[in-house]
Amino acid sequence: MNKYLLIAIEAAVAAGAEIMQVYSGDFEVQLKDDDSPLTVADEKANTVINSYLVETAIPVISEENKQVDYAVRKDWTTCWMVDPLDGTKEFVKRNGEFTVNIALIEKGKPVLGVIYVPVTETLYYAEVKTEKAYKCNVPGHIFSEASLKDATPISPDWNLTSTLRVVASKSHQSPDTDVFIKELKQEGYDVELLSKGSSLKFCLMAEGVADMYPRFAPTMEWDTAAGHALCLAVGLEVSQVDNDKPLVYNKPELLNPYFIVQ
Repeated sequence: MNKYLLIAIEAAVAAGAEIMQVYSGDFEVQLKDDDSPLTVADEKANTVINSYLVETAIPVISEENKQVDYAVRKDWTTCWMVDPLDGTKEFVKRNGEFTVNIALIEKGKPVLGVIYVPVTETLYYAEVKTEKAYKCNVPGHIFSEASLKDATPISPDWNLTSTLRVVASKSHQSPDTDVFIKELKQEGYDVELLSKGSSLKFCLMAEGVADMYPRFAPTMEWDTAAGHALCLAVGLEVSQVDNDKPLVYNKPELLNPYFIVQ
């Protein structure tokens, strides 16, 4: 296995264990400058992940790290993209739909991705060049390479029917998404709407549970990079709405444009 993929998996699972320790008790919720929630779980997970990734000597862009100016980042041909707790709103609601996201970016493209779901102890991982993605369980958040022996390959469902399974955000549904779904219905599709939080939406696409993921609401690069890698590995496209080009990473502005996964 790619050594960087293994390190990312170990980091994600260890972060998941830290998150669950907080999740099982009482915790305070703070608001960041953009009014998004922040908990001690975000901070603890970030510390754990950075402690693993530091040994790679590859710079890290994380939601919870102080952001490095683009004047420095522009010279990074390779970097980690991390969301230590994606779906903090879902964490606060205690609905279990939050994840740990870690991706490796090379020349603006995700080349590997790891998504860990702490509540269900479910691990998704992929290396894009192998064109394969996998899913397995990590009982008790105790990981070893042996954990991967029972990993199951995942793939999209290419047998589309008149019923289109569209996955949308649980906490960030937007009017533009509603309009898009209405247009699909006008085109003759029966739309089955699936609602999920965090990067789990990418996972549903990669494992064939959903057929389309339109995102017409703000996301940051760390929200999408790991899921993007997962989807690329199984042949799905994550394309910008305006120009049909793939999402790119380590941009001057880390905000993503609207996109569609299909």
